Amino acid sequence: MPKTSAVPRSTNPQPELRGDETFYIVLNTGSGKHQGDEVQDSISKVLNAAGRQFKLLKVKGGDGLAAAAQQAVELAKANRGVVVAAGGDGTLNAVSNAVLGTGLPFAILPQGTFNYFGRTYGISQDTETATRCMLDAVIQPVQVGMLNDKVFLVNASLGLYPTLLEDRESYKQRYGRSRWVALWSAMVTLFRAHRQLSVQLDFEGKTRTLRTQTIVVGNNSLQLEHIGVHEEVELQRDHLVAMTAKPLSTLALYGLVARGLLSRMGEADNLISFGFKKMTVRLGPARKRIKVAMDGEIFWLRAPLEFRVPEEYLPLLVPRDDAQRERA
Repeated sequence: MPKTSAVPRSTNPQPELRGDETFYIVLNTGSGKHQGDEVQDSISKVLNAAGRQFKLLKVKGGDGLAAAAQQAVELAKANRGVVVAAGGDGTLNAVSNAVLGTGLPFAILPQGTFNYFGRTYGISQDTETATRCMLDAVIQPVQVGMLNDKVFLVNASLGLYPTLLEDRESYKQRYGRSRWVALWSAMVTLFRAHRQLSVQLDFEGKTRTLRTQTIVVGNNSLQLEHIGVHEEVELQRDHLVAMTAKPLSTLALYGLVARGLLSRMGEADNLISFGFKKMTVRLGPARKRIKVAMDGEIFWLRAPLEFRVPEEYLPLLVPRDDAQRERA
């Protein structure tokens, strides 16, 4: 069954679908594992056959993505349409940042390797299938996370994890996109020495000081389940889930990754995990900015870092019929 992430309690009115909305589709032709032309052809084929109006806003790679997302939002506002993100995790993230708080319906045509966000809500990675489901969808309000002023859908992190993601992308460019390439790049990255972060965590009225190589904050029950961190119930309580570890040797890091691959990371003695509604991460006085990752994309943000659950939900289009939903 598809996993259900938390639905935030919000007094904001939920948009309703009329069934004839125009789709304003931000299509990243340079992202994900599928060819841009094939994705465009699949979208056009389904929507034209259904007689549904749509407009494609095409970009290649990250350049122009934010501008295209904002253009889609403005067009959807003016015409009471639906904003659609078609691409990998970074595309979904960029478009959701533009949509959150507008009240506009949001749909996705996911093209990423892991597709945790789409799979959580039963949305297929097959473009034709996902496009057909958009035509007969309902709105489900879903929780997002915020890091400072930016949205993340699946996770956000600092320390070692952003380095892992950067190295993984480099390996994918050289060897192609697959889970085995991602695993191999992680093994190589972990072999290198990594500096410790000295941080102070303020959350839920508590303060904790520690040294660690990384902090990851999760907002996706499927990903947490797959790595074996059994804090998914926190997402049902409108919380995010923080994961960090005591300082680890290279061998211990390999062991932690192996536990994650076996869905047993939560059993590790050196793992620290907890739920929270808001958490501030304070670094040493010399650290003014720090590299972070959100949904696989790298950013530099000013310290301190504030993770939180916003009041607004994301009005996501999901398949109406449970039988149409992809099983995770």
